[in-house]
Amino acid sequence: MSTQPVYSQNKEDKPLVSFIVTYYSESIDILRDCVNSILALSLNETERQIIVVDDGADYSPINELLALSADIIYVRQPNQGLGQARNTGLALAEGSFVQFVDADDMLLTSTYEQCLDIIRYQETDMVLFESTDKTTVKPLADAQGPVSGTEYMTHNNINGSVCTLLFHKDILHDLRFPKGTLHEDEEFTPQLMLRAESIYTTHNKAYYYRKREGSIMHRRDRRWRIRRLADAEQVIYRLQEGVDHLPVKERIAMERRIAQLSMDLIYNVITLTHDETHLNHVLQRLSQHGLFPLPDKDYTSKYKWFRRMTNSSFGRRLLLMTLRLKR
Repeated sequence: MSTQPVYSQNKEDKPLVSFIVTYYSESIDILRDCVNSILALSLNETERQIIVVDDGADYSPINELLALSADIIYVRQPNQGLGQARNTGLALAEGSFVQFVDADDMLLTSTYEQCLDIIRYQETDMVLFESTDKTTVKPLADAQGPVSGTEYMTHNNINGSVCTLLFHKDILHDLRFPKGTLHEDEEFTPQLMLRAESIYTTHNKAYYYRKREGSIMHRRDRRWRIRRLADAEQVIYRLQEGVDHLPVKERIAMERRIAQLSMDLIYNVITLTHDETHLNHVLQRLSQHGLFPLPDKDYTSKYKWFRRMTNSSFGRRLLLMTLRLKR
């Protein structure tokens, strides 16, 4: 890497990174851990901006936040969902780069520092890193790049979570999270990546994802699962609507992502409902949109295997029999 910083302190009189923390029902101790993980980074008060968006929590944590740092920006709004909470944070973000952090998660200091070094010393629009459910990890000096977002999406499956992206705010333009839907990341992330001309990737596990019973992704009731699946299906259709307006290379990249999401949807319908009738209805709708059978592409070995299995009624029944019902 170059030893001359691309972004020096107070360049353009704005922070290097805006950290947008979305908060709703997490405990104060968990929120405190999250904010402290940001304060522990090698960014001084002028280089960082911490925005906590309270999406209508029963208890306002403003006093606890002020005890951590007087520079935290705290916004409280009526409950509108994660996507709109993030949009509120984006409207206040002044940093060159943006990092989303859910309040029940944390940034891991030693490995996230590697991501900060990339944006300090390289001209880039985005850094892709990894998440983990462990709090102790080893930093790696393994950044690869640059490559365009279009090129990366064409040849790789991507992690839909926006929390594993550190991205330049300027590439956003008018892109915002959809309101009132689950799986908002899956709609936002591929569109954002197509706007990135320069991406660096790293295997550093810099984001701690806390597995918490009762969180939005771990609710067990069937009605909630059906809603998750329905929202995921609508995300696929909305992404597909924009495909024809994309340049050829970007269209190829987005078509791969849509195929991956379609495969994930079918898999999740099987494992979350174990219901052949429900599965057939979903496949019928995907077929009407030209998304089933899954495209005959050599994306990954898993994709090719799953495509073959779902192409026949026998294969689908076998999947229903063998895939264990998951929470």
